[in-house]
Amino acid sequence: MKLIVAYIQPGKLNSVKQELYKRKIYKISVTNALGCGQQKGFTETYRGVEIEVNLLKKVRIEIAVNDEFVKPTIEGIITGARTDTIGDGKIFVMPIEEVIRIRNGDSGKTAIG
Repeated sequence: MKLIVAYIQPGKLNSVKQELYKRKIYKISVTNALGCGQQKGFTETYRGVEIEVNLLKKVRIEIAVNDEFVKPTIEGIITGARTDTIGDGKIFVMPIEEVIRIRNGDSGKTAIG
């Protein structure tokens, strides 16, 4: 069992979801996030005052999957989010020790579904 966390451009969320659905991956959590990396932000002028914006809008996707779905999930995120420019995002894959479904107490692979 793995937890896959991806940070992507907000405009690519829909295409990432479509790519995941094609691979039969339906259970995802999505959160709005702010962050910066290699892009280092940008400078803009607002009412004559220069403002440095170094935290850019991103979307955080979290997906808990069984081991056989790790590769298809990563491929779906890459296919849906890639623009070949700086700022496409990052994917993190972490092991999950235990999963318990609250509704009925299922645990392990069964709880992820």
